[in-house]
Amino acid sequence: MLEIERKYLLETMDWKKEIIQSITNIKQAYLFEDHEKSVRIRVRSDQAFMTIKMGKGVTRNEFEYSIPVSDAEEMIEKASLLCLEKDRYVIEYQGAIWEIDVFKGKYEGLVLAEIELRDENQEIQLPAWIGEEVTNDPAYLNVNLFKNL
Repeated sequence: MLEIERKYLLETMDWKKEIIQSITNIKQAYLFEDHEKSVRIRVRSDQAFMTIKMGKGVTRNEFEYSIPVSDAEEMIEKASLLCLEKDRYVIEYQGAIWEIDVFKGKYEGLVLAEIELRDENQEIQLPAWIGEEVTNDPAYLNVNLFKNL
């Protein structure tokens, strides 16, 4: 499975007027990561997932599997992993779904917008609140944020 995604900083907080889905708290940790591969555990409300990502840039291979929340919590605890935490909001803008991540803890104040695409060349209308694109900036990859906790 491929994940085709673009990531942006936000220019303003006007996106809050357009929320279509309430807050989802996300806690995630990485069991393994290197330059172009990672294995992530994510707890999202009452669901948990193990995700394997490979590649870099706009298009990456992504394999995601549902796992019991208790297993995810136990893996995080047994491996003594710190967790990257954020609240996610979902917004629809001109037929496209945007996910807005508001980070907590060390990254308080960081807010990123992501949009998944059908293909790398898909044209999208950027909302006025979108700022600089950071898709290809490794500093904004969740795995790199996690490594710097």
